[in-house]
Amino acid sequence: MIEERSRQQEVDLEPLDPMVWKIAWVVLLGPLMTVLDSTVVNVSLSTLSSEMHTALTTIQWVTSGYLLALALMLPVSGWLVDRVGAKRVYLGCFTAFTLTSLLCGTATSANALIAFRVLQGMAGGLLAPMAQMMVARRAGRHVARVMGFMVMPVLIGPILGPVLAGLILQHASWRWIFLINLPIGLIALVLAVWLLPADEHEAQRRSFDLTGFLLLSPGLVLLLHSLESLSAHPGTRNLSLAELAVGVTLLGLFIRHGIRNGPAALIDVHLFQGRTFSAAAATQFLANAIAFGGQMLLPLYLLTVRGESASRTGLLLAPAGLGMMCSYPMMGALTERFSPRRVSSAGAAIALLGTLPFALSGAVPLPLLCLALFVRGAGSGCINIPSIAAAYASIPKEMIPVATTAINIVQRLGGPIATTLLAIFLHARIAASPAGHTDAYLVTFRILCIVHALVIVAALRLPDTRSQRRPTQLQQTEALAD
Repeated sequence: MIEERSRQQEVDLEPLDPMVWKIAWVVLLGPLMTVLDSTVVNVSLSTLSSEMHTALTTIQWVTSGYLLALALMLPVSGWLVDRVGAKRVYLGCFTAFTLTSLLCGTATSANALIAFRVLQGMAGGLLAPMAQMMVARRAGRHVARVMGFMVMPVLIGPILGPVLAGLILQHASWRWIFLINLPIGLIALVLAVWLLPADEHEAQRRSFDLTGFLLLSPGLVLLLHSLESLSAHPGTRNLSLAELAVGVTLLGLFIRHGIRNGPAALIDVHLFQGRTFSAAAATQFLANAIAFGGQMLLPLYLLTVRGESASRTGLLLAPAGLGMMCSYPMMGALTERFSPRRVSSAGAAIALLGTLPFALSGAVPLPLLCLALFVRGAGSGCINIPSIAAAYASIPKEMIPVATTAINIVQRLGGPIATTLLAIFLHARIAASPAGHTDAYLVTFRILCIVHALVIVAALRLPDTRSQRRPTQLQQTEALAD
C-alpha cells in the first residue's frame, strides 16, 4: 500500500509529454478501424449469406471466428511488446490487418472468408490494447485526460458503421466492406512509421511461456464460445456446458501456473495482489458487464415490451451513446481534480440511476425513457477511464505491457458472462410466465441494477489520490520556509 502511494505521488509530478498527443492521434486509428469494420460486417451478415449462398448460421462465423481469434491472441500482447517493442508490434499488427482485409475482399467462398476473418481477428485484436498501452507509457498521470479524447472516435464507429454498410451494399459490391480498409490502413501505416517513437531500448528478452499460452488462450476461447452458445443456442446446452467446464478448468490451471511462476508466466497474476490494481480490474469487469447486459436487454425491451419497430428502437437507444460522448472528454480533468475513486463511483451511481426506471415500471414514459438512457450513458462513460488510470499509476512503468494484457482479458470476460447469465434468467422468467413478458423484463432489469451496485462497491476501493496529493501541515511549513 505504501509502495502504491509513493508511486502515485511520483507519477503525479510527471508533466504531460507533448509526444503523447501525436501518439494518441496515430494509434487511435487502429481501434477506430477495427470497431468500424466489425460494425459494418455485423450489419452485412444477411447480405453475405445471400451473396455466397450460405446459411446464416454458417456465415455468422465471419463474426464469431474474428472474436475468438481475438481472444486467442490477446494473452500474448504483453510478451510481444517486451520481446519486440511496441512500435514494431503495432506496425506488424496493422500491416497484417490491412493485408487480411484485402484477402477478405477477394474471398471466393464462405469458408475462405471465414478463414481470412480469423486471420484478421488475430491481427486486429491486438490493436486496441496496443494503443492503450503506448499512450499509458507516455501519459503518466495524465492518461485519463488523453484516453478520454481517444475514445471519442471509437464511439463514432458504431454510429457510422450501419450508414457506411448501407451505402456500400446499395451502391457497390459487398467486397468493399473489407476493401475500404486498404486506403485507411495505408495512411495509418505511413503516419505510424513517421510519428511513433522507436522503442528498441524498452524491449526485454523475456522467454515465451508456452505452458501458460496453451492453458490461457484455449481457455479463453472455450469460455467465450460456450457463453455465446448458451445465450444464443439453448438447444446445444449440454455441449456448451461441457465446453464451459473445460474452459474454466484451463483458466484455473493457468492461475495456478501463474502463481507458481510469477513474472516468468505469460501474465503475472501477482499483479492482482495490489489493492489498487485488483480494484481497477474488478471495476473494469463489472463495468463491461453492465454495458453488455444493457446492450442485450434494452433493445429486447423496446422491441418486445413496448412494441417499437427496429428503426425506432435504434433512434431511442441513441441518447445512451450521446451521454457517453458528453462525459468522456471530461474524464481527464475530473479524474485529476477529484480522484479515480470519486469519479468512477459517482459515474457508477449515475448509471444505476439511469437504469432504475426500467426496473421499476414496464411502461416508462417516452421522455423519461430518453432521459434515463442519456443519464445511463453519461454515468457509464465515467467508470472505465478513471479506473484504468488508477491501475497504471499503481504499477512500475516496465509492467505496463503485461498489465494492459491482464486488465483487457478481465474486462472482456465481464460482457459475455453478464449477457449469458441475464439471457438465461430472462428466458427462464418468460417461460414461467408466457402470458406476459413485462414482469420477466422488470425482474431481469432489477438483477442488472444489482450488478450496477456492485460496480459502485468495486469503484469505492480505488484510491482517493486527491487526499494523497493534499500537502500536510509540515509540508506546507517547509514550503514556506524554502
